[in-house]
Amino acid sequence: MKNITKTTLSLLTAVSLVGSQLHALAVEHLKPINNTMETTQIYYRNIKANGLNIFYREAGPKDASVILLLHGYPTSSHMFRNLIPILSEKYHVIAPDLPGFGYSDAPDHTQFAYTFDNLANTMQAFINELSLKHFALYIFDYGAPTGLRLAMANPEKITGIISQNGNAYVEGLSNAWNPIQRYWEHESPDNRDALKDFVSEKITWFQYHEGVTDPSLIAPESYTLDQHFLDRPGNVEIQLDLMKDYKSNVELYPKFQAYFRQYKPKFLAVWGNKDPFFLPAGAEAYKRDNPNATVKFYNTGHFALETHVNEIGGDILNFMAGL
Repeated sequence: MKNITKTTLSLLTAVSLVGSQLHALAVEHLKPINNTMETTQIYYRNIKANGLNIFYREAGPKDASVILLLHGYPTSSHMFRNLIPILSEKYHVIAPDLPGFGYSDAPDHTQFAYTFDNLANTMQAFINELSLKHFALYIFDYGAPTGLRLAMANPEKITGIISQNGNAYVEGLSNAWNPIQRYWEHESPDNRDALKDFVSEKITWFQYHEGVTDPSLIAPESYTLDQHFLDRPGNVEIQLDLMKDYKSNVELYPKFQAYFRQYKPKFLAVWGNKDPFFLPAGAEAYKRDNPNATVKFYNTGHFALETHVNEIGGDILNFMAGL
């Protein structure tokens, strides 16, 4: 009887241990699933900054490291719709629409100065309103001169910089900039009117498709939504004002480069190598001033996220893990 009792107790103990281990494994297995479901929810919010309503997308754990995504022309935070779910599983991602773009306020150009200094001032107010203490910057196109102004003004806040076809070097400017540069040199009505084609449906389509090997990867809602906002009354003048002021960015290139030499931020350039506006030489130039710069090229055009979001997302996650 004693032997039977001992055997029974041993079996019960073993079953209990196995059950506990299985339960622990099940709980551990479920954790990532629940966490993923929780952190990849994207929220669509609005906040007042510099007197304007600024729309932004937000996702990821609130206590995680922040990545601030700054879009370019002619798009909005919509360009990050496929990247945000990739990054937000581990990071707190915030993607605003710049004034005059997307769902943010777009006051008439006679009521609001559409300069890159003012875009940066608005984004400075935005990060102040959200109390962002430290963040990595993702800069693209117009988001580059806007974001680099923020980096120079807040070097203590910047944990790293990711530039996706975001230029800061003269050698990165292609011949496509020639008509805009003519306007910088001679601000005549004729030179201004000549730039209106840049706001046309034809050029918006071109920006998404030029340099792309497989056009079936380009979601039609991307350039269709961009054109919808470009076609709003008064928006052409807004965009022409910004094209005019882009000259101020080129004039600031030496200061941006001095910032890289002084602070040497961890830097990742992820570049569509067939961009018709910003050449690969502009990406390579970052390594000249910043020993912490890494450059990666992808066989695509200006809107590299449309065709290579998984590759770029993976490279950004690896970069962020090293900060």
